[in-house]
Amino acid sequence: MTDAPPVTPAADPQPGGFWRGLFYGLREVVIIVAMAMILSLVVKTWVAQAFYIPSGSMEQTLERGDRVMVSKVHKATSGINRGDIVVFRDPGGWLPPSAQPAVDDSVLGRIQQGLTFIGLLPDPGDEHLIKRVIGVGGDRVVCCDADNRLTVNGAPIEEPYVYPGDAASAIAFDIQVPADSVWVMGDHRSDSQDSRFHPLEGDGIQGSVPLSRVVGRAIVTVWPFTRLGTLSNHSEVFSGVPAP
Repeated sequence: MTDAPPVTPAADPQPGGFWRGLFYGLREVVIIVAMAMILSLVVKTWVAQAFYIPSGSMEQTLERGDRVMVSKVHKATSGINRGDIVVFRDPGGWLPPSAQPAVDDSVLGRIQQGLTFIGLLPDPGDEHLIKRVIGVGGDRVVCCDADNRLTVNGAPIEEPYVYPGDAASAIAFDIQVPADSVWVMGDHRSDSQDSRFHPLEGDGIQGSVPLSRVVGRAIVTVWPFTRLGTLSNHSEVFSGVPAP
């Protein structure tokens, strides 16, 4: 009985198979990452965007350092209404030059800018503000009545969101909001540079924010996790306000 011939390993049908597999694996990773970045950019452009809260002007509703998600769908579908918390681009001269941070040209800075651009990091808010809408186009907003309340179209409003101890406003005004604009105020009235500080001869044109500058409505706090929750537009506050 003769021994069987030794079995020789089968030749690799695909020379360089390991490197070929590695190449295809890396290619799949690159494709997945690229698709995720494109999807994130699409979401940021048309659906929602994260923003960082840099000041205390919306306390106690929003605290310094909070991250909020801003819906662009709400603006497109239901519009911007009284009570909404909105993020908007500086209409011009609202933010001091010191609020504009220097561009970080380091590698890490460039990466952060890129991730912010595609929506994977929250916008630091260097050119944006966040306030609550008190009046919409055509509304007459007045401060204040005999009980120190704001009135909108003659109807006084009780504002539970105002920072404890703050008056409705320490600045008297009587304005009419131009069409396609909103009159905005921070919840922390004594610590908010808002529409009240930019009136033009009392008519409200300069103090109002054009809707074209509004990015969208803040709907939820996403960071820190201890403050995770939805943001109310307190529609009950404005339910008794008549049409302008």
